[in-house]
Amino acid sequence: VQLVESGGGLVQPGGSLRLSCAASGFTFKNYHMRWYRQTPGKERELVAAIISPGGNTNYADSVKGRFTISRDNVVNTVYLQMNSLKPGDTAVYYCNARNGYNGVEYWGKGTLVTVSS
Repeated sequence: VQLVESGGGLVQPGGSLRLSCAASGFTFKNYHMRWYRQTPGKERELVAAIISPGGNTNYADSVKGRFTISRDNVVNTVYLQMNSLKPGDTAVYYCNARNGYNGVEYWGKGTLVTVSS
């Protein structure tokens, strides 16, 4: 099983980034997908989630209207489009997969997003 995040980097405030998380080794369509983020000394925070089946989404209040989560069950990838980035969005972003039936979950290793001028 693998979850591999990509797309992180350094961006100026107000800029955009698109994170990707490529999944393999499990039946992707049966898993709810989530993006979390974490900064040093703080707990991991849920940023966005997308349910499968159905595609319903939900977001942390801090990112509503700026971030969009989506998934492609053909290529087994979940995305996080991040717009109007702020310095407070700086964190390591982690991809999470959780089976809605048996609770089995997997984590990626994270990708660093730095928002700074």
